[in-house]
Amino acid sequence: MTSNSAYAALSEHFRDVVALGQISGLLGWDQETIMPSGSAAQRSEWMSTLEKVSHAQRTDPRIADWLDAVNAENLTQAEAANVRLIRRQFERQSKVPSALATQIARVTSQAQGIWAKARENDDFSAFQGVLTEVLNLRREEAAALADGGNPYDALLEDYEPGMQESELAALLGGLREGLVELRAKAVESGTNIPTLSGQFSCDQQTMIAHELASAFGYDWSRGRLDFSVHPFSSGSFNDVRITTRVSEEDPFNCFYSTIHEVGHATYEQGIDQTMGLSMLGRGVSMGVHESQSRILENQLGRSRAFTGYLYRRMRDVFGDFGIDDAETFYRVVNKMNRGFIRTEADEVQYNLHVSLRFDLERQLIAGDLEVADLEEAWNARFLSDFGYPVDKPSNGVLQDVHWSVGLFGYFPTYSLGNIYAGELFDKMSVDVPNLQDDLGQGDTTQALAWLSENIHQHGSLYEPRETIKRAVGHAPTAAPLLAYLNAKFGEIYGL
Repeated sequence: MTSNSAYAALSEHFRDVVALGQISGLLGWDQETIMPSGSAAQRSEWMSTLEKVSHAQRTDPRIADWLDAVNAENLTQAEAANVRLIRRQFERQSKVPSALATQIARVTSQAQGIWAKARENDDFSAFQGVLTEVLNLRREEAAALADGGNPYDALLEDYEPGMQESELAALLGGLREGLVELRAKAVESGTNIPTLSGQFSCDQQTMIAHELASAFGYDWSRGRLDFSVHPFSSGSFNDVRITTRVSEEDPFNCFYSTIHEVGHATYEQGIDQTMGLSMLGRGVSMGVHESQSRILENQLGRSRAFTGYLYRRMRDVFGDFGIDDAETFYRVVNKMNRGFIRTEADEVQYNLHVSLRFDLERQLIAGDLEVADLEEAWNARFLSDFGYPVDKPSNGVLQDVHWSVGLFGYFPTYSLGNIYAGELFDKMSVDVPNLQDDLGQGDTTQALAWLSENIHQHGSLYEPRETIKRAVGHAPTAAPLLAYLNAKFGEIYGL
């Protein structure tokens, strides 16, 4: 077999692998949005069967022969990167028995519905059993992948290739220290910022959410907006769907959830079309992915300039809603609120939520914490970090979907995304000198063009930190994010 024919066989085979993954993602979107509740058991069987077929494709013995036959010297940069990603996935997947992969798919599909019902009823005990089963399966998978190494590192590899628990612990620990100090100063400042109140109709919120999605570059010909308990983005390349949620008392939840998910979606929609159904045709990591959602949501969407535009638009739609001017509105949007929900947290406190989850889940994987003690551990840590107790499970241990579907190792990528976003915004502000003027008009064209050129188009061509380094000129650190937060909230709270 020649190198060219081996690469052609690999490429053709992994078109099917990628397509099967996209089908699975679409079934997951359907399950979270419009699937009838009585279909859960059948969907679980579908997901299990699909995973069985996909796992067989990903671990096909012919892959090893094709990889051995490929001569790296004959490959283009994109082809070499495609082979690198195929080799990484093949080696990882080959360590996981098919029966285990199939069982994980079956149980997590079931667990998702059980979690949703337990959350609705504020009953952690109803979720505890299946979460224990999910955790045990993921521990077994982590042990197989680690092959004697750190099990949590093995799980991280699925979401942030090359990242290690020890590095994350140091990075997020330092970030947490700075944010705890900033939060304490803001709380002690006594600064009084109004809170948005009133009734904002679902239909009008949905209309503005569609406008915001368009303003931030969402291509409606390749996507759609629906509603779910937990907002998310699903899909890749030319079929990328987003969801949001609506509360008539809190339009910001809808608006900023929409902008956040559009950040994920525009990344996927912006990948070079030539990458198609290859391993390159997706976001390179969850940390880089999250940087795209967070920079749109926060550095751009919560800026003084863009909130001025949003204030005028909300006045047009809702009339007088009790905020007298755009400057007050900017402070209201960015107010540090006492609350429980990660997705609704301000920029300062958000990473404290992530740190809590990161520390708890690595204890779970290590066996230092069991599911039976998880709610108590969550509540104790929350009280320590935020200064007030959790009032109910849906505001605490049951608020996130991630553990129900086995996404251990995912949570820290949220803070990595914020760190990467801090670096990207710092560089974007230099490269796009009239950025704030554009945002004041609701115009994100230049900002999105910068992100497209430096991040989106490359897909998974480069490794995660290399992607950020190429965009900003150096290895990423938390320094720009902390500087941005201290400057922004220092001004808002008069520190």
